[in-house]
Amino acid sequence: MRSVPKILLPLGVALVLLGAWHLGVRIMHSDLFPTPFDVARGIMELLREGLLLKYIVASLFRVTWGFGLAVLIGVPLGLVLGWYAHAYMAWNPVIQILRPISPIAWIPLAILWFGITDAAPVFLIFLASVFPITVASTAAVHNMQPVYVRAARNFGLGQFQLFRQVIFPACLPQILTGIRIALGIAWLVVVAAEMIAVNSGLGYLIIDARNAGKRYDLVVAGMVMIGLIGLALDLLVRQLEKFDEVRWGYAGTAR
Repeated sequence: MRSVPKILLPLGVALVLLGAWHLGVRIMHSDLFPTPFDVARGIMELLREGLLLKYIVASLFRVTWGFGLAVLIGVPLGLVLGWYAHAYMAWNPVIQILRPISPIAWIPLAILWFGITDAAPVFLIFLASVFPITVASTAAVHNMQPVYVRAARNFGLGQFQLFRQVIFPACLPQILTGIRIALGIAWLVVVAAEMIAVNSGLGYLIIDARNAGKRYDLVVAGMVMIGLIGLALDLLVRQLEKFDEVRWGYAGTAR
């Protein structure tokens, strides 16, 4: 029974917003901005033509590669920087210089280096994701309880075992928070990159629909799909918090 409000409350808010959207368009008598029914028809049109699934797969493909590479590099790098003080002092200034640069600013260079191919948005997604993950992993090590390290050393654990059995599990909750933030940024960046650097994906759908006869029903349909997929990706990452290894980290940081 407790799960019922978790479903009904968001559903009720969504219905209220859809109703307000429909009434707002009708009151303004807008011929350009679509109603929810127009957007639904646009989504069905894209499904019939086979474009919607094609564009969703293209966007997810790019996010999977770019974000996956960011996780594989950012998490170990962050743990090393958090553990070794000299490595942190050497590399942290470089990271803090590169981190504030918007991934959108890299688009001209990405096109110059990789051309109009999938490699360009993958590179941009990687840049957008790797810095939040690295910073979160580094901060997780800095905030870890020292008692865990002392206890592990008393049991004679080596450096590799210490990282694998103690440091990494203790840091997982904060790392997952960084991964969730980075995934949201990656999904934003892929849409922006697809508007410029490639000719497929949900971002391309939006810009193409606007240019091809100002099909704003398809524009908003693309926006709706971006939001729904972003919600699904966030829920998927949150499921990782249910694993015992992650719960161990949460228990360790409890006051």
